Amino acid sequence: MFTYSYPHFNKGRILKSSMLERLRDFPKDYIELYFRGYADGILAGVEIEVFPDKLVVAPGMVLHKGRVYMLTEPMELAYQATGRVNVLKLRFAADETVNDMTLSRSELCLDEEITCTAGELELARFKLKEGARLRRDYQNFADLATEFNTLHVIHAPYAAEGASTLSPVIMKDYAQRMLQTGTDDPRDLVFAMMCLNEGIVARSVILHYISSQLGLENRDYDNAQIHRYLDRQLLNAGRGTGRSGHQTGGLHRMIVD
Repeated sequence: MFTYSYPHFNKGRILKSSMLERLRDFPKDYIELYFRGYADGILAGVEIEVFPDKLVVAPGMVLHKGRVYMLTEPMELAYQATGRVNVLKLRFAADETVNDMTLSRSELCLDEEITCTAGELELARFKLKEGARLRRDYQNFADLATEFNTLHVIHAPYAAEGASTLSPVIMKDYAQRMLQTGTDDPRDLVFAMMCLNEGIVARSVILHYISSQLGLENRDYDNAQIHRYLDRQLLNAGRGTGRSGHQTGGLHRMIVD
C-alpha cells in the first residue's frame, strides 16, 4: 500500500534508531523511485566555463547507475593544447567504507579515448591547436560542432526517461534560432516552444521530430547525427521550406490564363 510516515522528536520521548533510519532512508528512496527508468547522464547544472588554462565545472547533479552524485562546489581542471581530441570525463571510483559510511567518489579527467567505459561519463570534448584559444561562444547552430578550438557538448549525455538525451544548451539554442527564422510550420513552432519550456527534451521526441520533418527513417541516430539533422531543418526553415524541403508559408499566387 502507499504510505507516508514522518518521525516526531518530542521532548521526553525516547529517540529510537528506527526514527533516524527513516530520516536516512527517505531521500535515498525518493531519488530511486523518482528516477526509476532514467538513463544515466547529467540531471542539472554541471555547466563548463572555459578559461585560458583551465576548465571550471559548475555545481550540479549527475545520475550514474541509479545513484545521484552531487557537486556542491565548482571543480577545476587544467588543460593544454595538443591538437588531439580531449574528452572531459567524470570517472567514478569503487565504493569505499569510511567511519561507518559508504562513499562513492568521482573525479574529473581529460582522456584522448572518446569512448566512455561503464565507470565514466562524458561532460564535453575539444580539439585545441597550439597557440589557439578554446571557446564556447557559438556563432551559429552548426558552430556547435566546429572541429577545432571549440568546446563540444553535443556528445554529453543528459539523464532522461528511457534513454539519455541531448544537452538543453543545444536544444534551447536550436529553438531560439528556429523562432528567429519566422517559420510558420506548426511542427517547428511546437517543437521550439517545447525545447524552451522543458529544457531537457526526451530523445524519442527529438528523433520523431527530425524524422517527420526531414522524411528520414525513424531510428536511433547518435548525437552528432541528430545535431546535423537539426541544423538541416533549421536551414530549411530559414529558406521557407518545410518537411523534406517543400515550400511552406508566405503568400500564394494563382495565375489565370
